[in-house]
Amino acid sequence: MGAVNIPDYPRGLTFEQVWAALMEDREQMAKNRLEFDRRMKETDRIVQENARQMGYLNNRFGELAEHLVGPSIMEKFNEQGFNFTERTRDKEIREPDNPNTITEIDILLENGDFVIAVEIKSKPNEADVEKHIKRMEVLRRVADRKGDTRKYQGAIAGAIMNQSIRDYIIQNGFYMIEQSGDTVKLTIPKDFTPREW
Repeated sequence: MGAVNIPDYPRGLTFEQVWAALMEDREQMAKNRLEFDRRMKETDRIVQENARQMGYLNNRFGELAEHLVGPSIMEKFNEQGFNFTERTRDKEIREPDNPNTITEIDILLENGDFVIAVEIKSKPNEADVEKHIKRMEVLRRVADRKGDTRKYQGAIAGAIMNQSIRDYIIQNGFYMIEQSGDTVKLTIPKDFTPREW
């Protein structure tokens, strides 16, 4: 058998050269990682600042909605025959013998027979409706413990509402209050039966 002819390749890089290249790559990777971390921190800071500003704007928009609804809402219900005599904003509800607030109502309308709790949102959604249902259950429980036999009903007011949320509000037995120019309108469909708690 003859000898195998193995070509003679040039040696190329030395161990020292390969090691130096690996160390250089390692340093560059460390620098890249530091830059990546710095950019991520800056991105997190920007996201948090944007979230803070959006929360502030949403709160301000909610306050604007309250100012639009507040002054005329009692009048709108009284036009429907309710004859409300009291309107309270930001009503804190506490249970008897418990100093802690258990829920808060944006606007509470009252007379001798009815109480309507109005929840005001800039752009109500289904979760807001569900929360108001729970709020109404709390109101009823507290009223029962106080011996208050009046009928409790609810309303949801919003500045911006799409048709699906309008339908959801009505389906859940709440009066619907919508912004209309510089005032509000109370929407009561002909076949509407308000839910009572």
